[in-house]
Amino acid sequence: MKKRKVKEGIFKVTPWEVSGKIDYDKLIKEFGLNPLRFLPKQFNKLPLFRRGIVFAHRDFKQIVEAIQKKKKFVMMTGLMPFGKFHFGHKAVADQIIFYQSLGAKIYLAVADIEAYNTRNPNMEELRETAIKEYLTNYIALGLKPKNCDFYFQSQRSKDGKKANAYYSLANLLARHVTFNEFKAIYGEINPGKMISALLQASDMLHPQLPEFEGKPLPVVVPVGADQDPHLRLARDISQRIKIYKFTQLSSTYLKFIPGLKGIDTKMSSSDPNSYVALTDSPKQVEEKIKKHAFSGGKGSVAEHRKLGGNPDVDVSYQYLRMFFEPDDKKLKKIHDDYKSGKLLTSELKEYLIKKINVFLKEHQRKRKLAEKQVDKFIFKA
Repeated sequence: MKKRKVKEGIFKVTPWEVSGKIDYDKLIKEFGLNPLRFLPKQFNKLPLFRRGIVFAHRDFKQIVEAIQKKKKFVMMTGLMPFGKFHFGHKAVADQIIFYQSLGAKIYLAVADIEAYNTRNPNMEELRETAIKEYLTNYIALGLKPKNCDFYFQSQRSKDGKKANAYYSLANLLARHVTFNEFKAIYGEINPGKMISALLQASDMLHPQLPEFEGKPLPVVVPVGADQDPHLRLARDISQRIKIYKFTQLSSTYLKFIPGLKGIDTKMSSSDPNSYVALTDSPKQVEEKIKKHAFSGGKGSVAEHRKLGGNPDVDVSYQYLRMFFEPDDKKLKKIHDDYKSGKLLTSELKEYLIKKINVFLKEHQRKRKLAEKQVDKFIFKA
């Protein structure tokens, strides 16, 4: 994929690597996205939308119309069953639960075949991670079993007709994509990556089959910009296949949730010091934020008081903006006080630590209750 030059250097966005200071205006132009503006007032309830963290879209108008006219629509997403569930994952979970509250049917795919081919050849471990780390946290965050189809790519459904339709679609789509397209997206291509890509396209499209929702209907897929190549592939081949008439997929794009080590980094499940997990203890949270959260403050208290800090690069402030400070007026005061030097980095971090631990105490209580509800979500269809 392409690198983009900006004043501060180069940024790179691919399905496998995100690096550098991201210029989202340039990214919109490069990927052919549309800025996300003029949303209905319901969307203001979620800070991710209200604060522009979900920043771009393709064909989102049909989703807005479905919500406004109370028509049926689907929100489809997937999870990679690998590592701890952290706040980067929560940004997607918040959107899932929000769309469900607006009436969407949720399709939630566990990409265990993709994970088997690329990360971990132990299907039992993948299944356990999907349930204990991901599904349990989704339920604790508010996911409801009604209007939710949670499934594994390796075991789509106990209903033979549904399972056959899902896997048949993946095979039929193969006719409508070329090897060169695969190579352009995945670089060094192998059979496992090709199968995973076709299953991923089937994940996005199969809700519109007669065996599932019964007819073509709007489907929104929320992704990070690094996953857009997969979305483009699915959109392209969905319009080439003539045996089905698919409504074009809609998509929204989330700004990257920075890792603890800086706004130019991503949370990585393989690096526990890059994220806060939703199962971390209060002590772990305090240690991670104090030791690893990148600061926008100055080198000394005197210098900070005089020159102020930079909230735009301060990870603690960004986490408050994205997750932990719902009050816009209070967030603005924190921003202004930090920028003026009135608020110190140590004070900002202490405030964030308190906010995270208050949230996690309640969330971890809900997790224990959620463990008893897991069976309501598995193999319903």
